[in-house]
This record gives sequence, C-alpha cells and structure tokens, in this order.
Amino acid sequence: MNFNDTLTVVGIDVGGRRKGFHAVALREGRYAGQFTSPEAKELSHWCRQVIGARVIAIDAPCRWSSDGRPRPCERQLMARGIHCFASPSRIKASNHPTDYYGWMLQGEALFQDLEPSHPLLTALPITGPGCFETFPHAITWHLRGGHATAANKRAQRSELLEQAGIDLASLTSIDRVDAALCALAAHHAAVGRACHTYGEANSGWIVVPQVQVRRVGQTRATPTIGAMAPQLEQLI
Repeated sequence: MNFNDTLTVVGIDVGGRRKGFHAVALREGRYAGQFTSPEAKELSHWCRQVIGARVIAIDAPCRWSSDGRPRPCERQLMARGIHCFASPSRIKASNHPTDYYGWMLQGEALFQDLEPSHPLLTALPITGPGCFETFPHAITWHLRGGHATAANKRAQRSELLEQAGIDLASLTSIDRVDAALCALAAHHAAVGRACHTYGEANSGWIVVPQVQVRRVGQTRATPTIGAMAPQLEQLI
C-alpha cells in the first residue's frame, strides 16, 4: 500500500454495472482527488496504490439479510425515522429478474476485494487501515440535527461539505457529492471524532458522525417499509 504521512480517506458511492463506482478522496480533510470505474478491482487498486487510503467508507450494504427481514442496522435507522433500503438475502439479490439489487452485488465485490488490506471495521476507535458501511442520508440526518429531505438532498449534502471546508468545484454530480460525504464520514471516524453506529458486526454495522441533540418535544413515528417505498428511490 502507498500510505504517506498524511491522513487520506476515501468515500465511495456504489452503482450498478452501468453507473459504476464514484470515489472521492480527502487528505487531511480536504479534497484530494476522485476516481470512477465500473470495476471493483480497479477501484481497490486506486484506493491502495494510487491514493493511499487508510480508511474507506462505502455506501452499500456490507452484509446480506440472513432471514429475509431488514438487517438490525436498517431496522434501527427506520425506527429513528431515517428512510433506508432493506437489504435482501444474497439469493434474492442475485436472482432478481431486472437486476434491481445489482448495485448491492457491486458493493459486495468491493468489500471482498478490499478485505485483505482494509478489513471491515468491527470496533471504534479505528486503529489501522479498514473500511465500513455508511449511508449519505443518515450522515445528512445526523449532521443537520435530524433534518434531511430527499427532495433537497444535493443542496443539503453540498452545504455540509462546504461547511467542512471541502471544495465543491469537482463534485459535479450527486454521485460525487455522496462519495465526498462518505469520505467526510471516513475522516470523522479516522481522526477519532464521536460516531454513531447502527446494528452490529455480524449482520452489518453502519457508521455515521455522532447524532445531534434532538429538539425538545420533537417526536418521530416509525414508518413501515411499504409506506417508505416512494421516498427510497430518491435517497440513493
């Protein structure tokens, strides 16, 4: 691996075979480059050998559902009012007639390819090279004190990046914005700032910056998956 003396992290937005992967690197918290590829191996090489990432945050499930239900991390997100996709079993994903879950299969390939050098995070604080699952909508929800809307996602997420001092000039699509937001979460975790975790290691851990304090009197209903379906397409 090509580590240097400065802290470099990468955030990755995962798409299907046609859209591919979009990755953004931060070095010491500032924009340091980006990479796009449909191939997990090409992206893994870039993370290791070209940019020298220590911590990598990926917007894709790191585990499949073991029982057909949403994973614990997803149930915890939904209980908090943070809409998210429910990961299927691998069999369901691979057998889907329209490849609806193709992006999750792409994510699986990336996690597997990174495993030898960047194993999946199972504890905080981070003590060495590694990767973890994160989720831009949840990052936005946490950093905006519980206020994140799918309709305004690009504006809200760009605003958070700007507030963090990250140059937006090269982030010319929502995919790159989301990758940069994942990189911000990776930087946040890598430097030891407070993070919130959803779920547990066996079924998949989602890591985001620490939750903001909710306003007094604010309550949230727990939505059902069916009721959330129209919003989910806008979140990714």
